[in-house]
Amino acid sequence: MRNERLINNSNQNKGKKDMNNTVVKIVKSGNRFNAWDADGNKFTSQIINSTRKDAFNAGMALQQKVNKNGKAFWGRVPMSVFEASAGAPVISTEAPNTSVEVPTGHDEVLNFIHSSYSLKPQGLVMKELKWKYLVRSAVRGKNILMTGPAGCGKTMAAKSLVNSLDRADFYFNLGATQDPRATLIGNTHFDKKKGTYFSEALFVKAIQTPNAVILLDELSRAHPDAWNILMTVLDSGQRYLRLDEGEGQETINVAEGVTFVATANVGNEYTSTRVMDKALMDRFIIVEMDVLTAEEESGLLEYMFPHVDASVLKSVAEIASLTRNESKSEAGRLSAGISTRTSVEIAGLLFDGFGLDEAAEVTVYPQFSDDGGLESERTFVKQLVQKYVTDGSSDDLFNEDEVNNSTNV
Repeated sequence: MRNERLINNSNQNKGKKDMNNTVVKIVKSGNRFNAWDADGNKFTSQIINSTRKDAFNAGMALQQKVNKNGKAFWGRVPMSVFEASAGAPVISTEAPNTSVEVPTGHDEVLNFIHSSYSLKPQGLVMKELKWKYLVRSAVRGKNILMTGPAGCGKTMAAKSLVNSLDRADFYFNLGATQDPRATLIGNTHFDKKKGTYFSEALFVKAIQTPNAVILLDELSRAHPDAWNILMTVLDSGQRYLRLDEGEGQETINVAEGVTFVATANVGNEYTSTRVMDKALMDRFIIVEMDVLTAEEESGLLEYMFPHVDASVLKSVAEIASLTRNESKSEAGRLSAGISTRTSVEIAGLLFDGFGLDEAAEVTVYPQFSDDGGLESERTFVKQLVQKYVTDGSSDDLFNEDEVNNSTNV
């Protein structure tokens, strides 16, 4: 099963009439890429961020099309197509004022929350109840902690929430910082002309921005010093940042309407993940992300890569699902499963002309130990992938004799 099955030949689609001729222009607003049609309708939540960003960087518009399998997708077209659509005037490159005013009346809030599922982007697989709970928590100014295994979509869900509410947003990867004080408060510097001076961190500006959404990624990997700094910031009864530990030192109050959204990997299998302080956890409401089923993951991959053979994408999703199930089994042979993030990377390689076996070789196998030879995790996963490469299914995959006698993996 090689490249010939993977990419739709564009010539096959020539002359095929688009079922939907919507054309949008991408307008950059801060670090967000919004999509607008000529009538001023917003399509941002319907198009994945990477597609919008790539179109903007290429100076092209996006048009909604349908592939030979009847799947809708957004493809890049020259900007002249947008300008000619319905005799449309060119939209200003200045982003319109799109800040959503948070409803204040109870009836308005209820209506906003319970109609919010339409704001969820198609590329985010999340149950309606959890999405509405996420939106409700943001509208009510709650601190939100997104939990779940690595690569399950926590950060994507958080960023989708930001995009849907269209508020000012700030991103901080706390798992990557080696100096929490410098990241969250600031640094003291010395200059020959200025002498010693203090420069505030971006986080200080962020918490002073009314109605901002502040994303604290990988909170479970953060240094405990970061947790200590955040304690008063996240406490609903305090909501301030202390610039220094000394008594009477300056404090910065958190602005009205600021919402904090954090992500955390929970479980002993994640290297460098710390057991989070209970007092810190109590400052959040928790939204647990579900691990996708094979069917859900296949649908996601088909949406993201409409030109890749759907049957191959289904195989990718099934392989990932089987590894997850195996890792959860009491007598399972794997310590961890393939994440949705890895499945998306495999699909991207398929789109770029790699075979399924080649994609697995560079993305999947390095994640599993080869200790133990034929009994190793890597051998087990190779055996699984090879079944799909040769037969397109996993029938009789777990036959002990076949696994133990194999010398070709």
